[in-house]
This record gives sequence, C-alpha cells and structure tokens, in this order.
Amino acid sequence: MNSNTWLVAGLGNPGPGYSRNRHNIGAMVLDELATRMGGKFKTHRSHASIVEGRLGIGGPRVVLAKPLTYMNLSGGPVSSLARFFDIDPEHVVAVHDEIDIPFNTVRLKLGGGEGGHNGLRDISKALGTKDYLRVRVGVGRPPGRMDTADYVLKDFSGTEAKELPFLVDDAADAVELLLTEGLTAAQQKFHSAGA
Repeated sequence: MNSNTWLVAGLGNPGPGYSRNRHNIGAMVLDELATRMGGKFKTHRSHASIVEGRLGIGGPRVVLAKPLTYMNLSGGPVSSLARFFDIDPEHVVAVHDEIDIPFNTVRLKLGGGEGGHNGLRDISKALGTKDYLRVRVGVGRPPGRMDTADYVLKDFSGTEAKELPFLVDDAADAVELLLTEGLTAAQQKFHSAGA
C-alpha cells in the first residue's frame, strides 16, 4: 500500500440544489482545501471529482475527493479511489457533517460507529472496516421535533451562514494538521476547551 498518499473524501450530495445544505459541509471543506492546494476538481472514473497534489511545500501527497453519488452511496467512489491510488483505510479521511456536535465545532476520531450517518455507513461497508479517520464538522441538532433528514438537507440558517466560512476554515485546518502532524496533535488542538 502507498503509505505516503492520503485520500480525503468530503461528503455531500451532488448538484447545486444541495450545495449549501448542512449535509454538504464535507464538500465545502474540500473546496477550501483545493483552493489552498491551488488545484481544480476533475472528474475521475470512480464517480468522484478529485484534486491531486501536495499539502504545502514538501507536504504529504493528497487526493481530495468529492463523490458524485448521493450521500448514502459514498462508499463506492471512496473504495474505488482507495484501490486506484493504492491507499489503505488508515490513510482515508472522511470529512462529514455531525449532528451530535454543536455548530462551529470540529472533532476528529479514528474508527468507531457511524451515528446514523448513511454516508459513513456506506464507506465502512465498502472499505470493509470502520478503521478510517473522520473529521466531524458540527452542524448541531435539529430544533424541536424536526426530522434529522429534513434538518441536514436544509441550508444553514442566516446566523450560521455568517459563521460558516470560519467553520470551513477550521475544518480545513484540522485536515491539514491531521495529515502533517497526526491524529493526537489535531485532537489536542481542536478538542481543547478554547477550540
């Protein structure tokens, strides 16, 4: 396996109608990372748009991927890319929305459950393991009795939209730190009380 290359998958749904939804925060973070790397997304035969490059000068080799499938079918493109680039699951990072974390919060973990997230469930199934990294971007819980699916498929509120660029920036920083300094360093920074 190619231990020097990372696959970072930003989860979301395809098409302009979904682009500002809470469920698409993963794809928003990937757009920011692509901008930082100076790359443009190109369609790959794995049913994903990808950018290949390095994170910073002399940084790790990275494949940024936005699946072109709907969220609950994210596993196919992610596992196809992992095979195509010979990347093992420990070097796969899923960037996704997380309702169990307050808005404006970023958390990182390796493995564990999917918390009802269909995109993660499909990736776990396709990779044959839950042992891949996750950058969990908090979108908060639905208000009142609103259905979770309805909530994540809505755009961020006006107040949230003002803070969104900072959240996307933080999540992109978390991915960079994870890839350059490792999970523990990234967790120490983003899980500390002030983060």
